[in-house]
Amino acid sequence: MMISSGKLSVIIPLYNAGEAFAACMESLVAQSWSALEIIIVNDGSTDCSVGIAQHYAEKYPHIQLITQANAGASVARNRGMEAATGEYVAFVDADDLTYSRMYETLMTMALRDNLDVAQCNADWCDSATGYCWQSIPLERLRSTEVLSGPDWLRMALASRRWTHVVWMGVYRRQMLEECGLTFVPGLHHQDILWSTECMFNARRVRYTEESLYKYFLHDASVSRLKRQGQKNLAYQRHYMKITRLLEKLNRDYAGKITIHPEFHQQIVYEALRVCHSVRKERDPMIRQRMIAEIFTSGMYQRMVTNVRSPKLAYQALLWSARLWKWRDRKLCIRRLAREAVNLR
Repeated sequence: MMISSGKLSVIIPLYNAGEAFAACMESLVAQSWSALEIIIVNDGSTDCSVGIAQHYAEKYPHIQLITQANAGASVARNRGMEAATGEYVAFVDADDLTYSRMYETLMTMALRDNLDVAQCNADWCDSATGYCWQSIPLERLRSTEVLSGPDWLRMALASRRWTHVVWMGVYRRQMLEECGLTFVPGLHHQDILWSTECMFNARRVRYTEESLYKYFLHDASVSRLKRQGQKNLAYQRHYMKITRLLEKLNRDYAGKITIHPEFHQQIVYEALRVCHSVRKERDPMIRQRMIAEIFTSGMYQRMVTNVRSPKLAYQALLWSARLWKWRDRKLCIRRLAREAVNLR
């Protein structure tokens, strides 16, 4: 192993990852960066992954296991952050892999250039077929020199291939603590908010185009589950909330950083996800409820007012016309009235 000076804390929220967790842990103990502590937060797992975690915690002194009742990945990550002692922190999903030089590469960048954040590219892999592809194609985004966090976020969002995932980087722990950055409990895709606010606060960031992480897509992935009916409505509410919280971030930081057009437009893109889900919903009553909540939650207004390009203006107008056309006000009112009675 390479002898290194900067300590890195790797945090893994663990919930029923199965046998895949063993491969994840093997990839971490094989890391060429030696100044490493690995914090596994068992989030109430009930499968074999608990035994795997215990095995590695007993075998390796730099691995610790924390156990909590099931509370979700956000709470588990926050718990891991509280236990971390490294100068930098990183996050890994329990069913993914890290390439052996991942943290050597990122920590070398971070220490050499005094970075708040060092980020890398990743490979995405379909578990069913084994087909892999690079997350950010090189023609969309190349390695950078040192940038401010807002400038990097603007460039990354403009590529339309960068994704809000926390496992593609290492982060200075002191910066995260100073800005009080934590994950929102119970919110799906909380990485979107966390990574946005992180970059709003980061002063020095670099990106390498090298793929250093392998992310596995499978049928049980949150983003791939096919939802209909009430489950679909509940899931889309997370995106509605994300649009509200992203807009709040833009307001809160408006006097501290430049709020680039891309920061407004990511709100529009998240809102369009919800609009597309309306078209795919088969239950007419749930569809009407979704349309009603798009308006009553303020998401429609956020989608329209944050447009900053002709392309998105066209999309917003197109979906405005569709939503108003599909909206059955009488049906929606009857549904809301029935639910109000049931809640009494």
